[in-house]
Amino acid sequence: MKIKKLTIGIKSLDQNMNEILHVVKEAKQGRLPKAPIRGTYFVSVEAMLRVLTPKRLELLKLIREKHPISVYQLAAMSHRHIKNVQEDIGLLHRIGLVSLNRQSHARSRTTPTVDYDQLRLHIPFT
Repeated sequence: MKIKKLTIGIKSLDQNMNEILHVVKEAKQGRLPKAPIRGTYFVSVEAMLRVLTPKRLELLKLIREKHPISVYQLAAMSHRHIKNVQEDIGLLHRIGLVSLNRQSHARSRTTPTVDYDQLRLHIPFT
């Protein structure tokens, strides 16, 4: 089984703008990017640590290992209040670390999934 890795890292606003401008310039000349920019990037280590808290990392691990069928079940597994887990899962979904699959049965259910085996951390020292 192939290990899927997701990159998270630090990029300044200037680095992000330069990448966007480069892609736009290439597109104007009729060239598509060789590969999409993949990963989730933050503007600083501090910003990353505010998002990737120990409790949120624990949720990622629980989802990956226990495969909860709903956010409610994930809250029970983590011994946390459902409202707090819903907020954390919503944030992790918005930044691309969690996928949410909505299912309609007798009761609507949202199943969180983690589609990778490893998080690769990229912090430049420049």
